[in-house]
Amino acid sequence: MKQIITEKEHGMLLKEYAQRLGISKRMLADIKFGGGDLLANGEHVTVRYVLQKGDELLIQFPPEKVSESLLPEDIPLDILFEDDHVLVVNKQPYLSSIPSREHPAGSLANGLIHYYQKTGCQATVHLVSRLDRDTSGVMLVAKHGFAHSLLSGLQKKGYVKRQYRAVVHGLICEESGTIDAPIGRKTSSIIERAVIPDGQKAVTHFRVNSRIGRLTDVSLDLETGRTHQIRVHMSHIGHPLCGDTLYGGNRDFIKRQALHSEKLTFIHPLTKEEMAFQAPVPHDIKQLWES
Repeated sequence: MKQIITEKEHGMLLKEYAQRLGISKRMLADIKFGGGDLLANGEHVTVRYVLQKGDELLIQFPPEKVSESLLPEDIPLDILFEDDHVLVVNKQPYLSSIPSREHPAGSLANGLIHYYQKTGCQATVHLVSRLDRDTSGVMLVAKHGFAHSLLSGLQKKGYVKRQYRAVVHGLICEESGTIDAPIGRKTSSIIERAVIPDGQKAVTHFRVNSRIGRLTDVSLDLETGRTHQIRVHMSHIGHPLCGDTLYGGNRDFIKRQALHSEKLTFIHPLTKEEMAFQAPVPHDIKQLWES
């Protein structure tokens, strides 16, 4: 991670500057003893180095260890953006985010490890957002643990926002609305979730785009990120997603749940720049609008 020291940081100890960036004492210890490095203008320095205006500071985090169970696989990746800290991908449907008991290989994580090894990135996989296997669209990935830590904090503060597109069964009468209903694990299943009184707070905002025959095309914004949140909430109000057999939909029109992560906006953890990305809706969902 490269930083150019400005007048504002002139005279500051490197240790203090690093902590202002969000690098904890533990992370600094890992850099010192775990194979990382601190360089100012190409020279090795310690945390006691006094920063000078114009210094080019390079903070190198230790190489990350990849789990032996996460094998690299040459899976095509649709990369929308990449720098040294973050990566934004457009995930295709029928691709798991991470390996699971049902799908132990062929996940996005396996593809990322292969890509990292091919490009010389010594990192493991840090998914900031996840999508269900059948859900397509934009996902945010951190390329090192520090970026992941910062993005997780930004996410909790609402600075990582996602907008989804879905087609649901039935005609929604309202033009827009908010579903504020707690979600928890269904006692009879290790997979299925449900709206339950003692569940975690979950809030989904929806807006109707169009009504097509017996279906409704909606855009959805999430305030929270509970497992299966959109699927559970839309089923809860009587409009399950097309193709979502787990939550009351059927596959008469599409062979997967008709859900797509269409837009992603976030504050870059290092540059503090606001970033926005969009992934086109796949053909199998678009054809529902024309049915």
